[in-house]
Amino acid sequence: MLVEFDGRWYSHLGSEGRSKLFPHLEMADQSYHIEVVNLWKVFSRRPRRVDRIHSAKGLAEIQEDLGLHIALRDVSFQVERGEIFVVMGLSGSGKSTLVRCLTRLIEPTRGEVRFDGKNIFNLTRDDLIQFRRRVVAMVFQHYALLPHRRVIDNVAYGLEIRGVGKQERYKAALEAIDRVGLKGWDRSFPHEMSGGMQQRVGLARALAVDPEVLLMDEPFSGLDPLIRRQMQDQLLSLETEIRKTIVFITHDMNEALKIGDRIAIMRDGAVVQLGSPKEIVTQPADEYVAQFVKDVSKAKVMQAGTIMQNSNATVDESQGPQVALKVMEGNKISRVFLLDSNKVLKGVLTQDQAAMLASQGVATLEGIETEMPATASPDDYVEDTIPMVAQTTHPLAVVDENRRLLGQIHQRDLLASMVEGRAGDDSINNT
Repeated sequence: MLVEFDGRWYSHLGSEGRSKLFPHLEMADQSYHIEVVNLWKVFSRRPRRVDRIHSAKGLAEIQEDLGLHIALRDVSFQVERGEIFVVMGLSGSGKSTLVRCLTRLIEPTRGEVRFDGKNIFNLTRDDLIQFRRRVVAMVFQHYALLPHRRVIDNVAYGLEIRGVGKQERYKAALEAIDRVGLKGWDRSFPHEMSGGMQQRVGLARALAVDPEVLLMDEPFSGLDPLIRRQMQDQLLSLETEIRKTIVFITHDMNEALKIGDRIAIMRDGAVVQLGSPKEIVTQPADEYVAQFVKDVSKAKVMQAGTIMQNSNATVDESQGPQVALKVMEGNKISRVFLLDSNKVLKGVLTQDQAAMLASQGVATLEGIETEMPATASPDDYVEDTIPMVAQTTHPLAVVDENRRLLGQIHQRDLLASMVEGRAGDDSINNT
């Protein structure tokens, strides 16, 4: 049921919650950090006419029938804790309205938004203020910096309005400034900085309050391409350190694929596909999504572990050079990976080196100096392995965090994966 109060619509969907900070929240399933459930936003003097809408109708038909503007149409999704969740769509798709509904900067018409299972539409006005100050922080496209304040005071602003003392908030602000790569700029004014640096100040301001969730509304779209890529890289680097839950809004598919753990693609106020970058690129839900990804290289979303082949042509360092030569002859190759008893990669042994060691009567390969091949993690994207594969005559070794050999990638398999978008088979590469 929706209830109107002072020109706004509120939902009362059950008993009061037990949160000490937000006593009016409804408790629900807490398995997700954020849950959006059947969210609608209708701009109209009579928004409850949404009751007449049938989801099977198209947006144009609905708006013509009812004479209203629908910004969000039955949007539902969940965000895991620590996930970068990207909402991607063209102008007018509803993505910016959606992110503002997550903090009730725009009041939704219907539905629920839950943080840790608690419905924020049950918050009192005072509780909503505290929620915005302590749980979430927003990073905007146009920086929203205070031009008359120095960088340190801009970054410390959120803590200042919390009532945090000057010494404590300056300490937190300086740490955030250093974290985004602006050490030494704390006494500068925004107009003395480039656009990319100002955006870093906006990000530092959000980090300084140590929120649980970062909401980022097209934060890099106004930057030059090079600076934009640098900011994307910095965000990914920061995320490995801070592990915040991030909802990131963008209209750029390449940006979405680069930074998103999962992507929701919006059109006409509705989510038309939700999935991992790989799922979006390789399994577009409809022609609309297919048009977005038709020029995207599959190497951007496929991981090394999906195209690597088994590395059966290996030799243990406890064995002798004669064994290595037989393995190479049997597989018609000129080099093998040298492993220890735990399958840890020790290097690459060539046919010439093995023959020389055999002629010297060497009994085992332990302690033999060998060339260390280029390596990749199974989670590395294929695109990132291309330079490594191109610069070596050896197959690229795919190893785990302990350098245990998992598989190999040869140039031919890399090219096949880029053209066909499929995983390699288990055959052994000739090298």
